[in-house]
Parts: sequence; structure tokens; C-alpha cells
Amino acid sequence: MKQMQATQDNRYLIIIGILSVAIPVVVAILLFMPTKMAVDGEWVYFLPHLNAALNSATSIALVLGLVFIKQNKVNYHRMAMLVAFTLGAIFLVSYVIYHGAAESTKFGDVDNDGVVSAVEIADLGIMRSVYLIILLSHIALAIIVVPLVLLALYYAITEKFVQHRKIVKFAYPVWLYVSVTGVVVYLMISPYYG
Repeated sequence: MKQMQATQDNRYLIIIGILSVAIPVVVAILLFMPTKMAVDGEWVYFLPHLNAALNSATSIALVLGLVFIKQNKVNYHRMAMLVAFTLGAIFLVSYVIYHGAAESTKFGDVDNDGVVSAVEIADLGIMRSVYLIILLSHIALAIIVVPLVLLALYYAITEKFVQHRKIVKFAYPVWLYVSVTGVVVYLMISPYYG
């Protein structure tokens, strides 16, 4: 029985490992590919706004999940965390569609020509550095959070609560930071959407 469980665990850990590498690679390819996918209609330009709403809702669900577990309301905690995970998954699909179909907006590109000129950079002052620090930390931690969240979810579903508690000590603050900074990045760059 233990051998069978270990084999099943290994399968899921391999899947988590593959997803943890594949997701950032696919996102990077979509961000940097020379031509974008053809999408009919302008609806794709609504997706950044949707993504901000999804990140906001994810942040709320994460905070509620923490409150519920501190109050020992396990069923409410489970529901809040499943909502956060589902919203995160929807966000990922929306993010991939947007970046696969639309050129990325550049922070500070006032004239929407796709280039942040020296004059535009000078006008931004220190805000450019603040934006880049928040964005780069958001991106780096978004890559790191994928395996942490998947492991936390797997350990919760398989009722391996000792491992679950160990991983969420890292996964939770990283996930919350990523979802909150996703909203901050959106608020900072939204004036530059064309």
C-alpha cells in the first residue's frame, strides 16, 4: 500500500514539476514572440482589466483563507483557498491569451508609440525605478509561486497536512505578494493603455 502511494505521489510530483517549468516557459514565449496570435475583435484589450479584478479577488480570497484557518474554520478555509486557486487559474489563461494576442504596454509610453523615449523616461523620474522593482519582483515570485501553490494544493487534497503546513509557510506570503503586486502593477501601467 505504501509503495503504491509513493508511486502515486511521484507521478503527481512529476506533473507539478512539469507544470512549474512549462507555465513560465509558455508565458515567456508569448511575451517575446515576434508576431502575435490573430484574435478577432477588440475584446482582448479588456483582459488586463479583468486580470486586475481577478488578482484583487484572489488577494481577498487568500486573506479570507488565512482568517478562516486562524479561526479553525477548516471548511471555509478550504473553500476560500479553492476560490483563490480557481481565480488564479482563470487569471493565468486570461494573461496568456492577452500576451499571446496583444503587444505589451510599456510603462511611461505616453504617446503609445511602443517606445519609451529618453524624454518619457526623464519625465517618469524615480517612478520608473519603483515600477521596475515592483514588476521584476512580481515576475520572479510569480515563477516561484507556481510549484509552491501546486504542492500546497496537492498536500491538502491528499490530507498530508504536516507537509501542507510546511509548504504554505512559504507559498502563502509569496502568493499574496504576487496577487497584490499584480494589482499594483496594473494600477501603475493602466494610464498607458492605448
